[in-house]
Amino acid sequence: MPRVKVARKSTAIDMTAMCDVAFLLLTFFILSAKPKTADPIKADIPAAAISTTIPQTDFSTLLIAQGKVFFNVEGDDVRKETLRIMAEKYKMSFTPEEANQFAGVESFGVPMVQLHSFLAMSPRDRDKVPQPGIPVDTTNNNELFDWVHSARLANKLLHNKELKIGIKGDSQQVYPVVGMVIATLQKQKVDRFNLITALKSK
Repeated sequence: MPRVKVARKSTAIDMTAMCDVAFLLLTFFILSAKPKTADPIKADIPAAAISTTIPQTDFSTLLIAQGKVFFNVEGDDVRKETLRIMAEKYKMSFTPEEANQFAGVESFGVPMVQLHSFLAMSPRDRDKVPQPGIPVDTTNNNELFDWVHSARLANKLLHNKELKIGIKGDSQQVYPVVGMVIATLQKQKVDRFNLITALKSK
């Protein structure tokens, strides 16, 4: 009896749907990823063997390098509200355009009297101009205290969460400046904070 020949069918698979999913995932990751921005001043931070991810919300970073202190708080909405509170405290006013500019500033280190001129610069010019640091004199002029306090109020108002604080210090930084920053936090009863380090190579 003759053997029945089975007709061969093409094994081609339509990959259109899979390609669409792959490109959608790629687009999602590109749009949702937060680009890493350079610090306004170079800091050689110490290394640690254990690493954890820095939160992208409800978090503030205090950068200490070359005897200067720089301030950053995560979230455009929190930055705007922080600026509004600071403006009321210092009896200053900022335009909506200046508030939008401030919302896009990752980290800065200028006194309040220089903030208008700082925000008037283009982002490229801000990166070039040397910043004197936020005043942190614990006896006379401590604007850092007001920035941290205002950011904590803003974060609590908008997100109903306590603001976590991290200190990112240069490994060569002398202690007096670090001590003043810690004393500033302790005046607000902030005794727990994170120390931001680099990952130690094995």
